[in-house]
Amino acid sequence: MQRKTKKTQAIVDGSKFKIAIVTTKFNEDIVGGMLGGALETLKKNKVAEKNIEIVWVPGALEIPLACQRLAKTKKYQGLVALGCVIKGDTDHYYHVSKESIRGVMNVMLGFNISIGVGIITVNNLKQAQDRSGTKNNKGTEAAQAMLEMV
Repeated sequence: MQRKTKKTQAIVDGSKFKIAIVTTKFNEDIVGGMLGGALETLKKNKVAEKNIEIVWVPGALEIPLACQRLAKTKKYQGLVALGCVIKGDTDHYYHVSKESIRGVMNVMLGFNISIGVGIITVNNLKQAQDRSGTKNNKGTEAAQAMLEMV
């Protein structure tokens, strides 16, 4: 682990890393922006395009199983999990948010693999758009966190 006193992004030499990104088809317009941010971050940190695999899953609840299957292969140094859960009129939002993030955490700890968690949980579409654009991209942050932990 790196210790820093300032909030700066460390540059990691990822030239020998194999990374998989698990991303959802649900809310694809939002998650697509996050995916772009994650890919840009990996490239900035020298992860070769040929060493990046993108795995699409239906929704946030399917992310943990995909992460588990990828972790079991022992082929990857790290994973990035990207999804977007927008609050609706029912409690479904709470269950999906909690369980998808908990499932990813279980994979991370169970397989001792760094997973950058970019599953955003927001109240509305505007908040989701704000977290998937160029200025405040949670996909970028998830990829950076994963790289620093590898």
